[in-house]
Amino acid sequence: MANELGYRTARDLFLACPAIARDMKSPAAAQSPLDFCRALLAGRVPEEAVTFCAYLLPERAAIWWGHECLSHLAELLADRDIELLALVNDWVGQPGNPHHQAAVSDAVDLSPATPAAWIALSAAWRDPAFDMTATGFPAAHAVNAGILAGLARVSIADRFGVLSAFVEMGIQMVEMEAQRQSADAY
Repeated sequence: MANELGYRTARDLFLACPAIARDMKSPAAAQSPLDFCRALLAGRVPEEAVTFCAYLLPERAAIWWGHECLSHLAELLADRDIELLALVNDWVGQPGNPHHQAAVSDAVDLSPATPAAWIALSAAWRDPAFDMTATGFPAAHAVNAGILAGLARVSIADRFGVLSAFVEMGIQMVEMEAQRQSADAY
């Protein structure tokens, strides 16, 4: 797909969202976003493919992706993380529902230390009580942190396989979102 979510190149995403450069060190390339993402996965720091996907996906889709990644690691998460993922699940289903927004906002800790706490924070990002948008980082920053914190709990022997599966899931979500947006344009 030549035009993933409106970005012709990875460089276009970096220009549209400068915060990504604070979360990853690989320079933006003039490749298509998905080719760039796959090159990151095959590169020296494959975790940057997670970062790139978090920023490439629309906010709600990125939060759902983070939820899904961590759901695959449920056996490595504490009960509180499982509870937070359930709240995020409800929020993604109805992000405009004040009950779901309030539940996520009430549950989130401003100093997240667990993978799901980061994902919950990304869902609460726009809540004025947190004033997270003033940080200059988008919700993608928290999605990235949550997924990478989850990956840190995976055994070294299994980590690259899990990382690859997460990135492939992110790429599939990008493709689905691009198709959805294309269909909505007609």
